[in-house]
Amino acid sequence: MFRPLKRLSILASVVRGDARVLWHALRQPGSPTWLKLGVVGILAYLVSPVDFIPDLLPVFGILDDIVLIPMAVGFLVRRLPAGLRAEARRKAGLPPEAGETVDMR
Repeated sequence: MFRPLKRLSILASVVRGDARVLWHALRQPGSPTWLKLGVVGILAYLVSPVDFIPDLLPVFGILDDIVLIPMAVGFLVRRLPAGLRAEARRKAGLPPEAGETVDMR
């Protein structure tokens, strides 16, 4: 019975982590231009009245935002250069990814 709620909870924590990593990556002086453009695109899609599925439909209208926005954020985070991603994860208070070396300075 609680399995779907647990899955939603896990998904929410992953999305929050990716969003924090993205935020800290954006604030780095060496963040790539494509990252800034990607975030602007995500924000434009989020506030735009034009969606794949119109928001006027009761359940399905918000469903595309719930699915597409986290996918886009995750896509951008996965495309970050390794050093920038590691630094952003560190500043976001997240553990290093598997196989990532930690600078102990």
